Amino acid sequence: MKKSDKSLVDRRRFLKGAAVGGVATLVASTGVAGAQQSLVARSATVPPIPPKEGDPTTEVNVLTADRTGSDFMVDVIKSLGFEYVAANPGSSFRGLHESLVNYGGNKNPEFITCCHEESSVALAQGYSAVEGKPMLVLAHSTVGLQHASMGIYNAWAGKAPIFIVLGNTIDAVERRPGVEWNHSAQDAAAMVRDYTKWDDVPVSLPHFAESAVRAYRIAMTPPREPVVLVADSTLQESPIPQNVSLRIPKLTLDAAPQGDSGSVAEAAKLLVAADNPVVIAGHVVRSQGGMQQFIEFAEALQVPIIDQGGNLPSRHPLNQSMGGRGLISNADVILALDVEDFWGALHNYRDQLHRSSQSITRSNVKLISITTRDLYLKSNYQDFERFQDVDLAMAADPEVTLPSLTEAIKRLTTDDRKRTFQERGAKLAAASHKAAEQARVDATYAWDASPISLARLSAEVWAAVKSEDWAGGIGGVEWNYEKYYQRTRLSSAAGVGFQAPSAVGAALAQRKYGRLYVHQQNDGDLMYAPGVLWTAAHHRIPMLWVMHNNRAYHQEVMHLQRMANRHQRGIANAGIGTTILDPNIDYAKLAQSMGWNAEGPISDPKDLAPAIRRAVAAVKRGEPALLDTVTQPR
Repeated sequence: MKKSDKSLVDRRRFLKGAAVGGVATLVASTGVAGAQQSLVARSATVPPIPPKEGDPTTEVNVLTADRTGSDFMVDVIKSLGFEYVAANPGSSFRGLHESLVNYGGNKNPEFITCCHEESSVALAQGYSAVEGKPMLVLAHSTVGLQHASMGIYNAWAGKAPIFIVLGNTIDAVERRPGVEWNHSAQDAAAMVRDYTKWDDVPVSLPHFAESAVRAYRIAMTPPREPVVLVADSTLQESPIPQNVSLRIPKLTLDAAPQGDSGSVAEAAKLLVAADNPVVIAGHVVRSQGGMQQFIEFAEALQVPIIDQGGNLPSRHPLNQSMGGRGLISNADVILALDVEDFWGALHNYRDQLHRSSQSITRSNVKLISITTRDLYLKSNYQDFERFQDVDLAMAADPEVTLPSLTEAIKRLTTDDRKRTFQERGAKLAAASHKAAEQARVDATYAWDASPISLARLSAEVWAAVKSEDWAGGIGGVEWNYEKYYQRTRLSSAAGVGFQAPSAVGAALAQRKYGRLYVHQQNDGDLMYAPGVLWTAAHHRIPMLWVMHNNRAYHQEVMHLQRMANRHQRGIANAGIGTTILDPNIDYAKLAQSMGWNAEGPISDPKDLAPAIRRAVAAVKRGEPALLDTVTQPR
């Protein structure tokens, strides 16, 4: 027995002996009746100390041998097909937690222990980006939801379906004295209502069942967004009434809205007649079948695709993402498919003392938009970007609209237009090849520099994983994204602290497929909630992390430099408050302390290749592996 453990036991024995001895002495001197009277008198003058949050109980009062409300809640949760539940434990959902791991067998969903509620939500978003469905998140009432709120806002801006169950004690007379009052609210979901799609507070178990199914359905209807269901602690912990009739409604998902036939025909007519059409694509496809359909659409027109969401294979000749601005300025028809910032794609913006913008499009360009973003908006948080006027707008899901649009294009395409399309496609293929070659040349600059260039880092990782069944990636010019699952389609409100846990969630989703998940991790982002490293190691989530360790919040360095230049004060002090130096953080040691296979810091590019090979071998053994690579700022 360790010394500290023995001391604890001795102390307990002493306290127990003192308590027993005190009562025994009292009984001996006054008798049983007198002792009882004295103890009553003492309890009247010395009020009992209320238990603190988390104090162990010395005895358990068995309230019921029957099922509690939380057991039925687990039945409902299982009916929705959740694979995992991410949570940092909290007393407001203790009943549900216990039912999940005991009554539910900790399977479907399996509990993923997180060290921060924001990490729980971001992890769930990473999972949903791979699986295309929600992951369950539990949050602890007021304080847990405040921690989770940044993750929820990231999910809101990223159009991610996250299913959050929030514990809360609604009935004031049921709240335990002390901290539970601080952790309870009249309207617990109010603080995130501006950036969630729907929430409810069920007051009965049938109400919980209906609202859970409704919430799942709402979350999955485009535009997909987070939802919140408040699980009252009393409802969780009380026995199921004998006379209550319980049933779980059937889950039937809504079909995504499709563009109406008249608008689809008009869009096809404009695209087929255009001499220089351009397609800007956000996150359109949600499956390998959707990617194949997108390829068919693009090839039917031989149209350049400015791909913002990984809808085309990266080496497809129509993928013109590297030369997008020039194509836009010459376009006569532009089709935007679920584009987050259509206005920004069509304008140059100058962030000077007096901010200004200028359109880069032709004056007679025809603009078409197909998106679900206009179907659900909130007013307070301005994540919907600047308004862009268009000539034809469809409030519809682009993926389900593409098949009818493709067929309409094919019907209108004459032999003459087909020859024109083929000539255009040949020019685009040549341009794509030229741009790729130039990018490869650009990547050789600073090849042997220390700190390591990001281009060198990307190339070395690609060389090590290209023959594996990989997903994620770093995204340099050499990376060949051919399959839908290789890209993790994540977007957010750009809240720092999102990358690390979302990557763990994506790797968790890829684990059952046996894929090697690769992730480039920013240093500042990891320091927001590094406990997610422990979550990955504890749950045996294999993944390869390569640190982009530039020892700064470099975007903020550039902002400070811009302000200093604007004020003509020089940039010498731009590192104050923006760098992560003195001391330098050793991310390898940080990761090792939480169970990762880790090496570094690596600053010499010649050391990269063997270190990456060792890390890949560790991941293939089922371990998470991290390389702390000291990199150039960009």
